[in-house]
Amino acid sequence: MLKVAVPNKGSLSEKAMAILTEAGYPSRGDSKALTVVDKRNDVEFFFLRPKDIAIYVASGQLDLGITGRDLAADCREETEEVLALGFGDSTFRFAAPADEQWSIEDLEGARIATSYPNLVRSYLRANDIDASVIRLEGAVEISIKLGVANVIADVVSTGRTLRTQGLAPFGEPIISSEAVVVGRKGHEVTQEQRVLLRRIEGILHAHNYLMLDYNVEASKLDECVAITPGISGPTVSPLALDEWRAVRAMVPREDANTVMDRLAAVGAKAILASEIAIARI
Repeated sequence: MLKVAVPNKGSLSEKAMAILTEAGYPSRGDSKALTVVDKRNDVEFFFLRPKDIAIYVASGQLDLGITGRDLAADCREETEEVLALGFGDSTFRFAAPADEQWSIEDLEGARIATSYPNLVRSYLRANDIDASVIRLEGAVEISIKLGVANVIADVVSTGRTLRTQGLAPFGEPIISSEAVVVGRKGHEVTQEQRVLLRRIEGILHAHNYLMLDYNVEASKLDECVAITPGISGPTVSPLALDEWRAVRAMVPREDANTVMDRLAAVGAKAILASEIAIARI
């Protein structure tokens, strides 16, 4: 039976479970449940702290795990990213009081508070910087005001929390993160694992694409196909009207309105966009 780890709470957990449910796996039901056994698909899901997931996968106790790229990097265990999920985007950055001018070079000799000590230490070693890393489990933004640290290193999504505490990020991101599926490093993806990954990919494609249908004169077909190349080429069918063609192609959801504008400018008619429930590409 395939064993898969899922975050037990937070935004990563909610989104991951929504995708897994759409992919045909059972929902968690009880928010306090530690495991869910799916006998139909021969999968058991384990609900764990996101920070611990890479440890279990690296040890071989679990086959796959959904966690954040930054969390997997911080645990220092031997895992391998097998699928990026495209949600939970964030950056991991240094931050200091907004009224102070800090640069990466100024970190020499500084006290840095963080909940990701291994990730920070790795960055400091790579850049030959000698600084003190202070591990905190949460609310690192207040550590500067309390005199515990000069600088913090933390996950930044919108930056609102930093601004509230009078802080501002500086330097390039230490790492750009999102939700990912990790497997054991050096181990090939098995057929059972591939089934789950393909199901997840199918839901992600459905979320990220729309199906576009339109009619166009044959003389303008090539121009329209260049606008809507689809994934592996659009579907083109003849219409009852001579010299007209019906075209169907997948387009990125975020580009759909722009694509429709361009098609209309060429002369396409009856341009319709529809949702995709599941896609296998």
